[in-house]
Amino acid sequence: MSRYQFISNEPQQTLAFAKRLAERLQPGDVIALEGDLGAGKTTFTKGLAEGLGINKTVNSPTFTIIKEYQGRLPLYHMDVYRVQDSYEDLGFDEYFEGNGVTVVEWAHLIKEQLPKNLLTIYLYHEDEQARKLVLEPQGTRYEELCKEIF
Repeated sequence: MSRYQFISNEPQQTLAFAKRLAERLQPGDVIALEGDLGAGKTTFTKGLAEGLGINKTVNSPTFTIIKEYQGRLPLYHMDVYRVQDSYEDLGFDEYFEGNGVTVVEWAHLIKEQLPKNLLTIYLYHEDEQARKLVLEPQGTRYEELCKEIF
């Protein structure tokens, strides 16, 4: 499996990187976000939203689990941190197979329900401002996507 790495020295760079990725996303794309608490998963999602032409304020759906936004493509933003049972039927597959882009924060908590092909992005603290983003594509679609943006 290939891995791609990007160092972001400030939140604006994380937003710009995510926006660049979003411009290439297609219906049915799934992005799993993992990594350190407070490392910028929601900031990354805000950049995706901007790149998809979404004008609404994007914030973490920690207590609602799923938020939907309309843009060039629908954005389904999930935060599954509080899901009690990884097999709980919350209709995730309908989103994964839908006509939008799905972003799942803390995706490992529902790994049994995730599609086989997806893009996992790990966000880590490098220092107070800088973040390391590690992208792991699974499947040809996501491998090609990573090659395009790198």
